[in-house]
Amino acid sequence: MAYRSSEKTRQKKDAKRTAMMQAAMKVFAEKGYHAATVRDVVKQADVAIGTFYFYFPDKETLFTYLYEETADFILQSLQQATSGSADFETKLKATMQSYLNIAAYEPAVIQLLLVGGVGAVPSLHEKRIQFRERLAGAWQRLLREGHEQGVLATPQDLRRSAEYIAGGIDEIVLTLLRLPNPNTDVATAELIQTTLRLVGYQAAE
Repeated sequence: MAYRSSEKTRQKKDAKRTAMMQAAMKVFAEKGYHAATVRDVVKQADVAIGTFYFYFPDKETLFTYLYEETADFILQSLQQATSGSADFETKLKATMQSYLNIAAYEPAVIQLLLVGGVGAVPSLHEKRIQFRERLAGAWQRLLREGHEQGVLATPQDLRRSAEYIAGGIDEIVLTLLRLPNPNTDVATAELIQTTLRLVGYQAAE
């Protein structure tokens, strides 16, 4: 009979793995990819170094996995933000608020996506391209809905507008990350109004 671990054992393993990933997120955000070490991660997670290598063969694999998990989390958050309303303006505001809230309350998450490991992890290059493609695609779908509702200026290159939005948000987020006490409410309001002007929004009568 093949050995099967108990549910309690699996939960214990999952808890250790989660603790290491949370610790790694903090370490990478604080020290950057190059300066961070496996020992930094295990110290932060309070686990043995052998435990780390049980789950991950090296630092690069851990970082890549964290990036994938983080990218999925961001995209799922944006998707959930648009699911509660059919109104374009409401969806736009909710989506931007969701993204900037993550930057405010989970800065390590955004730091990992936008800053950490840029150019340092060759295996991450394609995954970064995929994430940016999916992010622009999410904005493009939202813009297409607004176009179909007749509240956006026409003609308009929806893909290009989506790329402007995605890039503009990232620039604002990077600025906020450098501030000791960022005011995300003001930043979000300004970004929403700028974006509505960019896409030629006109409220339906």
